[in-house]
Amino acid sequence: MNQEEQSTFNRTFWRFLLSSILIALSGCLGNVVDAIIVGNLIGEDGVSAINLTKPIIQLMFTLNMFLATGAGMLVGIELGRKNHQGAAGFYSLSMAATIAVGLLFTASGLLIPDVVTSWICTDQHLFQPTLDYLRVILIGAPVYLLMWALTTMAGVDGSPRLASFAILIDNAVNLSLDIVFIRWLGWGIEGSSAATVVGHIVGIAIMCRHFHYKDNHLRLTSLASSHLPLFSSLGKIISQGAPLAIAVGCLGLLFFATNNSVATVGGSVSLFALAVCMNLLQIYNLFLAGIARTIQALGSIEVGRGDNEAFRLVLRKSFNFITIAMSVTCLIVWIVPEFIARLFGAEGDATVSETVRALRPFSLSIMLWCYIDALITVYKLYNYHGMALFISFALSLTVIPVLWLISRYSPGLLWYSYLIAYAIEVIAIVALHKMTHVKFELKPAG
Repeated sequence: MNQEEQSTFNRTFWRFLLSSILIALSGCLGNVVDAIIVGNLIGEDGVSAINLTKPIIQLMFTLNMFLATGAGMLVGIELGRKNHQGAAGFYSLSMAATIAVGLLFTASGLLIPDVVTSWICTDQHLFQPTLDYLRVILIGAPVYLLMWALTTMAGVDGSPRLASFAILIDNAVNLSLDIVFIRWLGWGIEGSSAATVVGHIVGIAIMCRHFHYKDNHLRLTSLASSHLPLFSSLGKIISQGAPLAIAVGCLGLLFFATNNSVATVGGSVSLFALAVCMNLLQIYNLFLAGIARTIQALGSIEVGRGDNEAFRLVLRKSFNFITIAMSVTCLIVWIVPEFIARLFGAEGDATVSETVRALRPFSLSIMLWCYIDALITVYKLYNYHGMALFISFALSLTVIPVLWLISRYSPGLLWYSYLIAYAIEVIAIVALHKMTHVKFELKPAG
C-alpha cells in the first residue's frame, strides 16, 4: 500500500469509525439518559423494571443480527465484488424478513403482554411497571427492527454519516418526549417506551433519504431479478449473522439468569445495582458497537476484494482504538462510582453502597467482554465459522454456571462472577486457537 493509498485508507477508516461511534454514542446516551430520566422522575423501581425487559429486547436484537447484520456483511462483500444486483437481492430479502418478524412481536404485545412479562419478572412489586413498559415495546417492535436494519445497511452502502444523523435525531426526540410523556402527560413508565418508538419512527424517516442518493445500491428488488434462490439466500444471511446473533441471544439469556440470581441474593437493592451495571454496559457498547460496525462495513468490503493488508490494517486500528477508549472509561468508573450510583436515582445508603460494590469489578469484566465479542466478527470474516460460533455461545453461557455457583456458595463475590468467567473464556479461546492452527489469511467467502 503506497503513501497515497495509505492516506486514503486512513481517511476512510476514520470517517467510518467516527460515524459508527456517533451512532453508538447516540444509542448509548439514549438508553443511559432514558434510565436517568426514569430514575429521577419515576424512581428506582422504574429503572429496575426497564432492566427486567432487557431479555426481550435482546431477543429482538438477536433476530435483527440474524437478518440484518448477516445480510449487511453479505451486501458489503457483494459491493466489494461490484455485484450490485446481488447486494440489492440480499438487502431486499433481509428487509422483508425483518418486517415479518417485527409483526410477530406486535401480535404478542396486543394479545399476550402479561404472559410475556411473567416470563421475565417474578417480583410482584415490579410486575406492573415491567408490563406497562414492555407492552409498548412489543407493539412497536417493527419500528425497532427496521431502524436497526436500515442503519446497518446504509452504513455498508456508504452513508454512515446519514445513519449517524438519523440516530442522533432519533434519540433527541426520544429523550425530549420522555419528559413530555412522563411528566407533562402523566403516562408514567409507558411514556418512556412510547417516546422510544416515536424516536425510531423519526429516525426511519430520515434514513429514507439514503434511497434517493444517486450512488445508492440498496434498491428493493425481486429475488428473480437478482438471481438469488430464496431459501439458500436466506440460509446464507442467517449463517453469516449467526455468530453475532447467538452472542446477543446468549446475552439475553444471561440477563435473565443474572436478574434471577441477583434478586435471590440481594433483593431489590441488588437489582437496582445490577440495572446501573447494565447501563454501564451501554457505555462500553459505545466503543464495541462503533468498532464492530467499522469492521463489518470496511472489513467485509476488503474481504470481497481479497486485500489481506487492508483488512489487517482495519483490525489493527480498531483494536488500538478500543483499548484506549475502554481503559479511560474503566478508570472513570473506579474513580467516581458513588456519583454514578446517585446519577441514576440511588437514594439510600444501602443502595449506593451496593451499587459502588458492583460497579468496579463489573467495569473490569466488561473490558474483557468487549475484546471477546469483537473477535467474533474477526473470526467470521476470516471464515473460521467454528471459532466464531464457539465464542458466540461461550461469551454468555460461560458466565451462567459461574454466576450460579458463586451465588450459591460464595454470594459475597457475586459481582466478580463476570470477571472470573471471562478470564476462563480467554484461556479457552487461546487454547482452541492454537489447537486448531488458525491462520489469519483471507479465504474465498463461502
